[in-house]
Amino acid sequence: MNGIRSDPSFADLRPRLVRLAYRMLGSVADAEDVVQDAWARWLVTDRDAVREPAALLRTIVTRLCLNALKSARRRRETYIGPWLPEPIVEDGGPDSGDDITLPLMIALERLSPLERAAFLLHDVFGMGFDDVAGAIGREPAACRKLASRAREHIRAARPRFAVSKEHGLEIAAAFFAASRNGDMGKLRSLLADDVTASTDGGGKVPASPRALIGVAEVMARHVQLAQEFNRSPSLLIRYAVIDGLPGFISIEGGGVIQTTTLHIEQDKILAIYITRNPDKLRHLDSVSVQ
Repeated sequence: MNGIRSDPSFADLRPRLVRLAYRMLGSVADAEDVVQDAWARWLVTDRDAVREPAALLRTIVTRLCLNALKSARRRRETYIGPWLPEPIVEDGGPDSGDDITLPLMIALERLSPLERAAFLLHDVFGMGFDDVAGAIGREPAACRKLASRAREHIRAARPRFAVSKEHGLEIAAAFFAASRNGDMGKLRSLLADDVTASTDGGGKVPASPRALIGVAEVMARHVQLAQEFNRSPSLLIRYAVIDGLPGFISIEGGGVIQTTTLHIEQDKILAIYITRNPDKLRHLDSVSVQ
């Protein structure tokens, strides 16, 4: 990556390109690979003929992502258990300076690749539809329709009542304490009646094979987990904002590192997202302990 740093025109754009690729693919490693591929193509580009390097590089990255999504979707069809995007910890990965949170990332998975690209490029990264059209190879009018359909599909995933970072982390701390200490009364008071819990183990480590739906299922699972936590206490690494939501990083029984992310609305936890698949947590080595 030294060559990238020696080219200011690419190096300055790289964080934004990685963020675009991550939002498209949901994978840090895949995003890095795509941007590295874009860098290789940039090297053989006639720079004198490029009026807007940023627009050209966004186009290259977008098209590479569209190609990568085809194989990624095939892999996810055979994925074991719930699939979650790789967690990005605030200040610990691609610049997360947009309003896309984990529920929205999951909702993006339900879009077609072109809908996803049109929405991200226009609504998140601020590109005009003429530029979006050039990036994805469709007419501007078609891009408007793609972005509009995407907005309709993901409307419910946008937070209705934003929680402040400080208050969200307070609730995360209360959730950690109640769940690890076996305080089921306190834990129940934190959960919405229609809470869901999804755990991504990828078949690599123990994890619930399906999402838990409703407070009864989630509480029953935590009664079981309380016994496990009693035998093998959790080690809290730190509280953090993860993909725009409050949560924490911990080490659980068997030395398994995991992230827990909480979707909170009106002081109640609506969804719990736990990532345990070690393949999705390798990039956290440099940010876990602070």
